[in-house]
Amino acid sequence: MKRLLSGMRPTGPLHLGHLVGALKNWAALQGQYQCFFMVADWHAHMSEYENAQSIRQYTIDNVIDWLSCGLNPEKSTIFVQSQIPEHTELHLLFSNITPLGWLERCPTYKEQLRELKTRNLHTYGFLGYPVLQAADILIYKAQAVPVGQDQLAHLELTREIVRRFHHLYKKEVFPEPQGLLTETPKLLGIDQRKMSKSYDNFIALSDSADELLKKTAKMFTDPQRIKKTDPGHPQKCNIYSYFSIFSPGQIEELEQECSRGKLGCTECKKRLGEKLNQLLEPIRQKRKELSKHKSTVEDILEQGREKASAVCRQTLTEVKKIIGLY
Repeated sequence: MKRLLSGMRPTGPLHLGHLVGALKNWAALQGQYQCFFMVADWHAHMSEYENAQSIRQYTIDNVIDWLSCGLNPEKSTIFVQSQIPEHTELHLLFSNITPLGWLERCPTYKEQLRELKTRNLHTYGFLGYPVLQAADILIYKAQAVPVGQDQLAHLELTREIVRRFHHLYKKEVFPEPQGLLTETPKLLGIDQRKMSKSYDNFIALSDSADELLKKTAKMFTDPQRIKKTDPGHPQKCNIYSYFSIFSPGQIEELEQECSRGKLGCTECKKRLGEKLNQLLEPIRQKRKELSKHKSTVEDILEQGREKASAVCRQTLTEVKKIIGLY
């Protein structure tokens, strides 16, 4: 099977956006690819270096979510990035051959500088974020990377680094990884802004049933609707967008009731909360069990470290011979 690499930064609790944007897809790809799933703690440190104490806590907490959402350590290799030193060694090598202009034009770098105003990201390390990302992928010789549309530029930079390495050292070592474009539903936060840990506007996978109901009760709805009997505009309502993702079978009935003024926003929010609780209850039960046995999670990560290390050592030895270090 072809090899696949993907990862997440442990910077906070995982939420519904992670579930529909990545975790469901990761679980479905198991068995189709040789999967490596990485807790990207070095990447987290690049933006959270001033307040890095929580990274370790979120590392374990996030992996509990991964396992609760269907990742299977018997089908996938699950590991922590910083525990595999070959990632940073290959990153250093790629840093030596990557032109500065390639990094400065990266659109996601510019976007992050604009969005994360509360952090000082004008650092050498953060500028090189895509180079470490390339090393993460290529140390496993991964042929596939599940990405959204916004990550295609990073993946093309990875391919450019591959081509430059092959040109400089006259030997082909790495595949040019291809993106597995995933349909990522647009899931806004409860305040109708982008769902973000920074905005605290998300529904976490770890939220209790009561916490979830309180959050759905606060969700923004159709701003043009004043009274319950007013005709609603479902297409403009955040609640409607959630139903379209999590309960598409109810959409037609919901649209008719709302647009005719037969279903009020309060009742609609209540229905959504009940639906989401129904969806998340199996995940909560798995989380509860795994949280009691965190040593099991540590064992899974140790097994993943051993498997990932074996692959990485082989790749790095090959690379060092080619560039003349061995």
